[in-house]
Amino acid sequence: MKILIVGAGKVGATLAAYLSHEDHDITIVDNNDAAIHRASDTLDVMCIKGPGAAPSVLREAGAAEADLVLATTNMDEVNMLCALTAKRLGAKYTIARIRDVAYTDDLASLRRDLNIDSVINPEYSTALEISRLLRFPAAANVDTFFRGRVEMLGILLRKEDPIVGIPLSELFSSTKKFSVLFSAAERKGDVIIPDGSFVPTAGDKLYITGSSSDLADYLRSLGRNVPAIHSVFLIGGSRISHYLAKLLLPMGVRVTLVENDEGLCRKLSEWLPEALILHGDGTDQELLASEHFTENDAFVALTGRDEDNLISALYAKQQGIRKVVAKSNRDNYTAVVRAAGLESVVAPKLITVNRILRLVRGLQDKSGNVMTALYRITDAGTEAAEFLLTENTPNLGVPLKDLTIKKGFLIAALLHQDQVVIPDGSTALSAGDRVIVISHGQGIQTFRDIFPDKAQ
Repeated sequence: MKILIVGAGKVGATLAAYLSHEDHDITIVDNNDAAIHRASDTLDVMCIKGPGAAPSVLREAGAAEADLVLATTNMDEVNMLCALTAKRLGAKYTIARIRDVAYTDDLASLRRDLNIDSVINPEYSTALEISRLLRFPAAANVDTFFRGRVEMLGILLRKEDPIVGIPLSELFSSTKKFSVLFSAAERKGDVIIPDGSFVPTAGDKLYITGSSSDLADYLRSLGRNVPAIHSVFLIGGSRISHYLAKLLLPMGVRVTLVENDEGLCRKLSEWLPEALILHGDGTDQELLASEHFTENDAFVALTGRDEDNLISALYAKQQGIRKVVAKSNRDNYTAVVRAAGLESVVAPKLITVNRILRLVRGLQDKSGNVMTALYRITDAGTEAAEFLLTENTPNLGVPLKDLTIKKGFLIAALLHQDQVVIPDGSTALSAGDRVIVISHGQGIQTFRDIFPDKAQ
């Protein structure tokens, strides 16, 4: 596909890196010399300097022939104008990053009036992910499928967990009653797609798929019965904090938010009257102690500095707070803080990349099997994708035990006639089913990718 990315910041550059590895023809437009030089030096893409919303620049960048135009600058208005202009020039599909809370209630009308095909809001998507982590405090990460009907939890195994050291074939009878599936395991940087011989060991990050209720029951059976979160301490008055508080307050969760900017504190007090807004430095340990922050069930670090977030989160973890989450876009920090005991780190740019990769692959797929969700579930190239099957899907009606599925792929769950099914050998696929596929070592483009070429 011919893809034009306007804006070479964190999101734009990361997108360009992922998409260029998937053999797309990428052009980047940015008005900043340093950003253009950095992209040109590190990425196999074409770079053009200039204002991304200018028609002349978009024409030079090939917007008229583009299959997809991504407007990802730091200014919402520029992104909207860029998407509108590119569409009028002839771009087939446009995506605009719109983040300001002032536009939240008007996104549907903005899309319609400006003819924008899709809108992404990294901050709101990040807030949603954090709210899911707070719903499952025992999980290091949570991904949702089938509009929340099925979830995939990542948990770090401890030596005292009852499943450690027991082959999966022996565990099967005990896990079956919970309708959960061991979908993947990350061990010392390597990823394993479990089979009957798989033996969980302490230190593994195990990904478990199932319905919310079955997963909750299974975690209790492991002794991970963590009480629900009733109070959250947030540091940093970012857009993510605003969106997260908006999600938590209607659920009856008490929210305390600390922000260093007095003017922003006043605005947050107006926007979030049910939350306790404090003016101060949320990374100051004396302030945290004076506000009795350890009496909260969860601590979430969402300042504008990754280093402050991670250090504050590690301190909160050390002080015994049950659930700690930190925002960080720095890939090189993740392994270090996880080794130090911080399990839940969210990266807004990667959340955005996952969503756009799904859209790109959906635009590529002409087979009719619609990809409706995509997550990168490990740092080692493992993905979980959700597909809607159609009459054209191969091998419908054939029991899974009679199918040949390529190595590195696993069907983790399906939604059949509105019922969640954790598949076994007798399960057969049908048109209209929604299916979750785990892939390792190869990006999944279409559902047909799981079958050998001769079976397609």
